[in-house]
Amino acid sequence: MIDINVKTPEDIGEIIRRVRRNQGIRQDDLAAYIDSSHVFMRDAERGKPSVQLGRVLRALDELGIKMTLQVPDAFMEPKSRRSDK
Repeated sequence: MIDINVKTPEDIGEIIRRVRRNQGIRQDDLAAYIDSSHVFMRDAERGKPSVQLGRVLRALDELGIKMTLQVPDAFMEPKSRRSDK
């Protein structure tokens, strides 16, 4: 696995497209696997910002792509422990 810095919906779309093609999966087949349409997959791969996040996450999972978020430590502490600045 490699880490890729993602900043835009287009970045995610490009990753989905490359991995899908590398695995030999057709766009409409991936759409069917995640209970969606080929139009959704086309839009997701083009980086359309209004696609449904849940479906994008299902597509990533179906392709074996793991996504992690790096969150500042302070945001993971209970509110009562955060300092008010």
